[in-house]
Amino acid sequence: MGRYMEQRRRVEERQRRLEQRIAEECRRSGHARPRTRRDFLNQGLIAGVSTVFLPSLATLMPTAARAECVIDNNPLLGAGKIPFLAFDQGGGANIAGSNVIVGGVGGQEDFLSANGYAKLGLPEAIIPQNVGIDRTFGMAMHPDSALLRGLLDKTSAGTRANTNGTIIPARSENDTGNNPHNPVYGIARAGANGEFVATIGTRNSDSGGRSAAPNSMVLSEFRPTKVSRPSEAIGLIGDDIGDGFPNGRIAEAASIISALKLGRIDELQATEELVQCGFDKAVETLNTTVVPQDLDPEADPILQSIFPNGELNDGDFRKAAAAMKVVVNGYGGAGTIEYGGRDYHQDPRPETDGKDFVVGQAIGASLEYAAQLGKPLMIYCFSDGAVAADTGNPEDDGNGVTKFRWRSDNSQTAASFILVYSPNGRPVLRNGDASQQLGYFRSDGNVETASSPFANSVTQLAELVVLNYLGLHGEEGLFGMVLNNPGLGTGPAVSPYIAFEAIV
Repeated sequence: MGRYMEQRRRVEERQRRLEQRIAEECRRSGHARPRTRRDFLNQGLIAGVSTVFLPSLATLMPTAARAECVIDNNPLLGAGKIPFLAFDQGGGANIAGSNVIVGGVGGQEDFLSANGYAKLGLPEAIIPQNVGIDRTFGMAMHPDSALLRGLLDKTSAGTRANTNGTIIPARSENDTGNNPHNPVYGIARAGANGEFVATIGTRNSDSGGRSAAPNSMVLSEFRPTKVSRPSEAIGLIGDDIGDGFPNGRIAEAASIISALKLGRIDELQATEELVQCGFDKAVETLNTTVVPQDLDPEADPILQSIFPNGELNDGDFRKAAAAMKVVVNGYGGAGTIEYGGRDYHQDPRPETDGKDFVVGQAIGASLEYAAQLGKPLMIYCFSDGAVAADTGNPEDDGNGVTKFRWRSDNSQTAASFILVYSPNGRPVLRNGDASQQLGYFRSDGNVETASSPFANSVTQLAELVVLNYLGLHGEEGLFGMVLNNPGLGTGPAVSPYIAFEAIV
């Protein structure tokens, strides 16, 4: 009983100090009093508090006849939204043709001409008309794709069966970080959030990657926190505040809970029962305290199995593992994993296909990690511009297949793609086969810029990704509000560009 009273005394003292800090911050900034945990985070009033699972606000709200204090010992991480990872390939990587099949107005299997596919790196002997396609992951991929080999290397049959994708023909400027490709701010606006941060990125930039984010989406409170290695993932916990409790977090949690409560109810409603309940809930969080090991990818047996034999010592895999650990588990809402050096022209085909293979492995590992945790996952892969092939320079791709070496940057051959994993089965295409390719290529191997509103607008391409993220939640009706009148449009005008039925 003595220890209980001492804990309570410390809680009350921290409550008093926090109340003073809140009042000072509100006076200084002119902001209204924070009312939710995320208000506290956004105003910088708390940081370390995110190392415990706070009880649901709903259980602290007054009811007509409150009879008991209900304590939830298993609260959800994050905001309950689908985890989102963007793969930013800096420099102008190939996606269309040699990796993901692109076709004409009739979809992926409305094949281009032999010359069109030659521009996309494929000699006539291996164009899809002659060697077929691979639909292991739903969308059609080239059977000799290095990206596909990487995906297959890191996924199980069950994960593949529950994944679907769509290819998006859309041009962007070559080899520049000025393309507003990155949609993570829009994803955060759509509700993605984490226990610690809204967004992360493997690069210390405003977008978390190489490409920029559309200015219309940017909110400073959603700026990505850099997470590219285990120490940075662990660092999201913050410094121990030290209160004589394990990790020093219980008193902090109790203070925040009480502050939240007092911000939501008036004096007449504030009863001793609620005060005591708030304290009891805080003490119960002792059993769900997040410790450094919980954020350490190197201590995660699932990631160790996905990246065996010391692969987590490889920088390409280390940053991917750190990012997926944070995002898929709900410690962050959305993340960007950047892979630079994708300026492919004049490099030997074995080298460029080797880079595609690595990105495929990282994407596949993300899908497999989500699958083993029983979590859904949305992945978006893009690059700034693209490349065209030297049709006079065939060479072995390093895997026994002859392809054309990449010759020069070419924004006209660019495309992005989305992959979605659901624990409940393969995501269903909303508009049948038409949803497997959003827009199309001309027969000569160039993007048809009139094929969609986003085929020649990178900002609207990023908006499209946010639209599809909302669609996976059945919330596409919120699109105009989330992005404040997007250039892509709203309502029936954008319905054809929602690739999948809701999965949650």
